[in-house]
Amino acid sequence: MNWNFLFFMNSALLGVGLAMDAFSVSLANGMNEKKMKKSRMAYIAGVYAFFQFLMPMVGWICVHTIVQLFGQFQKCIPWIALILLLYIGGSMIWESVKGEEEIKLSFAVLMLQGIATSIDALSVGFTIADYGFVMALVCSIIIAVVTFAICEIGLYLGKTLGTKLAGKADVLGGVILTGIGIEIFVKGVFF
Repeated sequence: MNWNFLFFMNSALLGVGLAMDAFSVSLANGMNEKKMKKSRMAYIAGVYAFFQFLMPMVGWICVHTIVQLFGQFQKCIPWIALILLLYIGGSMIWESVKGEEEIKLSFAVLMLQGIATSIDALSVGFTIADYGFVMALVCSIIIAVVTFAICEIGLYLGKTLGTKLAGKADVLGGVILTGIGIEIFVKGVFF
């Protein structure tokens, strides 16, 4: 691959595709935390962007170093995403049903969400394996920037919808997260 318009366009489109899970989770988080400040929104979007940057690079490194081991791990990816997102989504639904006021997104939950929504990006390391290190790095940075922007939009929309939906937002957010986990699992296991 050469440094041309197509490289940048493909990287941006890859970022859009990979960011859809993080967008949905951002939407759910925005619904859950209706009074989220802009700095917190940037922090959350930054975490998702970081993991979307990290995972393709880890995949690229694996392709160039430990392909056999990574091939075995690939089978676990849908299961890991399913378990993490079912746990997080189920917790949101449970807390909402229990009648808790507003559930704060803790650092640990945010990290789990970041991993769960970006774990499929590990396989992107295989698709960019023919790139040199710098090109793979630039591609991953573009993916991160696109993810950041999309997650900011998701958080903003979630806050807006969350305010309008009031008590139903937590349940809807939990259902969205659970659905994403099931979708990742089904795509990873059956397709």
